[in-house]
Amino acid sequence: MTTHEGVNDENVTAWMTERIDGLVPPLSFDLVAHGRSNLTYVVTDAQGEEGEKYVLRRPPLGHVLASAHDMTREHRCMDALWPTDVPVPKMIGLCTDPEVNGADFYVMSFVEGTIAKNPTELEKFDSATRRRISESLVDTLAVLHQVDPDSVGLGDLGKKDDYLARQLRRWMGQVDKGSERELPELRAVHRLLEATMPTQQGAGIVHADFRLDNCMLADDGSIAAVLDWELCTLGDVLADLGGLIMYWTEAEGFLSTGDVIERYSRTSDRDLSDLDYYVAFANWRLACIVEGVRTRFEKGAMGKDIGAELEGYGAMMDAWIATAAQLLSR
Repeated sequence: MTTHEGVNDENVTAWMTERIDGLVPPLSFDLVAHGRSNLTYVVTDAQGEEGEKYVLRRPPLGHVLASAHDMTREHRCMDALWPTDVPVPKMIGLCTDPEVNGADFYVMSFVEGTIAKNPTELEKFDSATRRRISESLVDTLAVLHQVDPDSVGLGDLGKKDDYLARQLRRWMGQVDKGSERELPELRAVHRLLEATMPTQQGAGIVHADFRLDNCMLADDGSIAAVLDWELCTLGDVLADLGGLIMYWTEAEGFLSTGDVIERYSRTSDRDLSDLDYYVAFANWRLACIVEGVRTRFEKGAMGKDIGAELEGYGAMMDAWIATAAQLLSR
């Protein structure tokens, strides 16, 4: 019998009990993240505070895009990176049997820390700790990009070459298939991105959504864990750096964007002279993603609750596209 939305208590409890020694039923499942993102639950057993905590992740309920909620990919990436210096939770197990819980899910260790969803939530940290957070974000990304995919068993996670060309085709194709609007500015930037594409410098692991609110922060400002790996692939890692800069906050104590680039360059031998291109690409990609969300909402596939999130999306899209065009004109 399911007593928690998205979790079959009886089946999941049996599945976890088989894999975790000393787990004491009944288990409690507390939903901590929901919506169009993957559903995330903190799991505790009957020992309460004396026992260990775990985290269960599954896709959202209802209409989902499988490629955007890939539990197998997310589990595989973190499991492979666990022995490296990239901070990730320890994986407990992956279930792909829909009879257990209606969808794929995985369970991982619980990591203590804070997720700052916006710059305001950084105010709990003092200025020196905020500085450490910003430095840790850059350093963690640089460490990820130094990992050899083949050495950790991720060499076949995706194609390594022509990353930007594939991404441009993918996101423009998503807009072409879904949107009823002409979007001339978006298409003009797409043509510019195709025409000015820099040469890819090697291939590495691309998180594809690396930003502040996808990282768990320890009290000392270090990154306790990098989360949300469902879009992870192989290719041009500078796309990650461009995305980080696009999302970068100028919170008090944080590094400047110039400092971000300088700090990243200390541990990377990649030429960063084309970084404006990657920031432009990140802005354009985000505009494509939001247009896809808007389109699915208009078709009734995302529920009524997302309407408020889309207020002002047109102005935001215009700003992202304009920023991309400006960066490409430099």
